[in-house]
Amino acid sequence: MLRSAILIGLAVAASTAFAADEVSVEEGLRIAIIGGCHDCHTDGFAASEGKIDPEKALRGNPVGFQGPWGTTYPPNLRITLSKMDEDEFVSYSRELKTRPPMPWFGVRALTDNELRSFFRYVKSLGEPGEPAPDYVKPGDAPKSPYIVFVPPQMPEK
Repeated sequence: MLRSAILIGLAVAASTAFAADEVSVEEGLRIAIIGGCHDCHTDGFAASEGKIDPEKALRGNPVGFQGPWGTTYPPNLRITLSKMDEDEFVSYSRELKTRPPMPWFGVRALTDNELRSFFRYVKSLGEPGEPAPDYVKPGDAPKSPYIVFVPPQMPEK
């Protein structure tokens, strides 16, 4: 009995590992959710408690993040990916380095198949839509809402 349970457990683990290595739109959706892509790149995602509005999904956000680097806005990923094919996206992702607060290093950690799945998911969302607001240099005033992304200074002891 114990031997059968162990064999079944190993089979389930192997099939789960295989599924994670599969390139698919569904896997791309999973990666977008666990990777936090929608958190910033989908307007209203957090306020909806994680419900994905297909019309808004990954179309960028008009709310920016301001810090010493200036004010950045999560871009419309549908537009970004519309300018490249799948192989170009994988190469682009390997070299990606952006301004804060984007965790670009997390994108670089994805496997090629995960990147391909994410690409296919974004492409499946449809028309790109309009771009998010442009980057605003430090000291310049943004023209849309933003979140100040600077920790308070602690008093000296």
